[in-house]
Amino acid sequence: MKNTLPLNVGRRDLIKRSGALALMSSFSSLAQNSSVLPGTDRKYWVQTAVKLADPVLTALSTHSLKASMPVEAPHSNAKERSEFTHLEALGRLLAGIAPWLECKGLREEEAHLRDHYADLSRAGLDAATDPHSPDYMNFSKGGQPVVDAAFLALAILRAPTELWDKLNKRAQVNLVQALKSSRVIKPSYSNWLLFSSTIEACLSTMNEWWDPMRVDYAIRAIESFYKGDGIYGDGPNLHCDYYNSFVIHPMLLATLETIAHVSPAWVSFQMPALVRAQRYAQIQERLIAPDGSFPPIGRSLAYRFGAFHLLADLAYRRQLPPSLTPQQVRCALTSVIHRMIEAPGTFDEKGWLRIGFCGHQPEIAEEYISTGSSYLCSVGLLPLGLPETDPFWSGPAERWTSQKAWAGIDLAADHAISV
Repeated sequence: MKNTLPLNVGRRDLIKRSGALALMSSFSSLAQNSSVLPGTDRKYWVQTAVKLADPVLTALSTHSLKASMPVEAPHSNAKERSEFTHLEALGRLLAGIAPWLECKGLREEEAHLRDHYADLSRAGLDAATDPHSPDYMNFSKGGQPVVDAAFLALAILRAPTELWDKLNKRAQVNLVQALKSSRVIKPSYSNWLLFSSTIEACLSTMNEWWDPMRVDYAIRAIESFYKGDGIYGDGPNLHCDYYNSFVIHPMLLATLETIAHVSPAWVSFQMPALVRAQRYAQIQERLIAPDGSFPPIGRSLAYRFGAFHLLADLAYRRQLPPSLTPQQVRCALTSVIHRMIEAPGTFDEKGWLRIGFCGHQPEIAEEYISTGSSYLCSVGLLPLGLPETDPFWSGPAERWTSQKAWAGIDLAADHAISV
């Protein structure tokens, strides 16, 4: 295979032999050659993570993201969305691959890949938050930046060693300032309140002053939005879409996990939040059809398998409900990812994501969708943060609920919860 180095070539040997640029070129070729990582579900997921990450992080690490990333905006508003789309790509991508970057105990070939993309991620964070960088990103102008500052904060909470502790001091200072600058944005009375709380929770782990009021307001408002059976409204009204998974459950769990110890009042929200999340994960798993499809309902369908953020998050946390085995969730999510990633038109000729649900479908996009938005699909890959010895990866293949049901296999009755 031309221009592709075998996976058993050591990272240090590559550096000695050809230098850093050769290493980047070699790993870039891995992203483009599916036959390099054949076989197991985990290898396919790693291949997918690399395919998504490589164009974004390679360009950003060389301060060329804004110069090279296309800005597809189907509503003829590319100029407007260019103010936000690069932070969208970075924050959303890292929110998804952060657990993999933090994962220990990997085999040598995967560890080399992980180390490479962790290096690129830190270089990217530096470039994105340095006011003198051509890729310096907007964290404070307009409303959108608070969304993606929050996804970036979520990434740091998921990979504190790789994305914070190992960051150089200058980049740490710049990153803190960037996150704090998003405070000028007033979130709407909706899931957006959790963007502010997630940023504050992240700042609390950096030994920075953080605002308990933003956190408390978000927690109590989200509680008031609860409709029952694991489902929150997006604001006072119920929305039939995937925002319970895109944002609400994962960011509420992350906020509470990070700051609940500060106040006994916040601790009391943790168990109900987890029970509700587990119920919604049950619903999500049942939405995955035997062929790996799922209903194209509601807003933001261009986030593709990011619709299963919560299901992936609970699998990664090892907090799936007892009714779901890790391996059936793995098989279900693998089927979804495969259907979406392999659909013709998903990527352009240079490997950038294009807008769509299954393939290239620009008409499906709302006005706030552009190229960077699409990278929220990465949050479906969270279980890569589990080692391959975990039952999620090592357990034998198992049919998921809809496969069992449509094959005539007997099933336990499904029940609502009252929490």
